[in-house]
Amino acid sequence: MLVTNKAPEFTATAVMPNNEINENFSLYENFGENGTVLFFYPLDFTFVCPTEIIAFSHRIEEFKKRGVEVIGVSVDSQFSHLAWKNTDVNNGGIGQIQYPLVADLTKSIAKDYDVLLDGGVALRGSFLIDKDGTVRHAVINDLPLGRNIDEMIRMVDTMLFTNEHGEVCAAGWEAGDEGMTASTEGVADYLAKHSEEL
Repeated sequence: MLVTNKAPEFTATAVMPNNEINENFSLYENFGENGTVLFFYPLDFTFVCPTEIIAFSHRIEEFKKRGVEVIGVSVDSQFSHLAWKNTDVNNGGIGQIQYPLVADLTKSIAKDYDVLLDGGVALRGSFLIDKDGTVRHAVINDLPLGRNIDEMIRMVDTMLFTNEHGEVCAAGWEAGDEGMTASTEGVADYLAKHSEEL
């Protein structure tokens, strides 16, 4: 289990947003001011994966304005990543997505994050890593189950809120909602106001 522990560091080859190949891409050297979302997907040129990858790219400014970078990882090579980026979306490509794609050819990164299947591809693992390297949220989907990128943005917001205010976030908390203190009285007060909404 990685949640509450430090995210495993790695250095690997990555295709950058401008399509340059960085042969020494380091996780910790590419953190945002407030952290990183690291996500794994099974393979390039597949079916569910492009929907997720494009959805992350469409929301990249939402992550950036929160000071959080997005990094994608699969067991494909940097050349496969680049070819997929250079393939039009209408022809099964992902287009010019605006975050790095890491090549995990040795599968060591997927192993370190415990998302590697026996068949050699990664499950759909998503990890929200705080600015100090602590994994604060993780979700792992089976291969057919696509992710909800808006839910990851909501989890970023909960992390930033708790970091700033030292309060906890109730079920379904959204940016702009009030938090609650982690005490019996705090929970009772919150439920008295919001139990009908839960």
